[in-house]
Amino acid sequence: MLKDILTISGKPGLFKLVSKGRQNIIVESLLTGKRMPSFSYYKVVSLHDIAVFTDEAEKPLREVMLAIAEKENNGHVSIDLGNADALKAYFEVVLPNYDRDRVFISDMKKILSWYNLFVEKNMLDLLTEEETTENTEA
Repeated sequence: MLKDILTISGKPGLFKLVSKGRQNIIVESLLTGKRMPSFSYYKVVSLHDIAVFTDEAEKPLREVMLAIAEKENNGHVSIDLGNADALKAYFEVVLPNYDRDRVFISDMKKILSWYNLFVEKNMLDLLTEEETTENTEA
């Protein structure tokens, strides 16, 4: 589930929640496959809890990544992540109403690199699995 995929501030890439302890959690890097403890002083956020600012409201990251997957036909995003103009133009296509004052280039880079990591690890099904789980619970 998308709730088990985490970002940890100061650490590159994404992490999968392996287990929970009293003082920490054990995570596995999706980049390297190495496991490590993550302590309470790290800022750990689940991808399920991340949203992108739009002009109307916040759009869940899952929905943004599904829009990217639809545009790319479930393939890699092949734009230059170092080109700010290309990133802005790409986001205008994928999420036309994104808030241009509150969504930064660094946010766009992260989202697209996370999406590419999902493609590399064959994890795109987590995006649709989450939707199925939510509909089942409702």
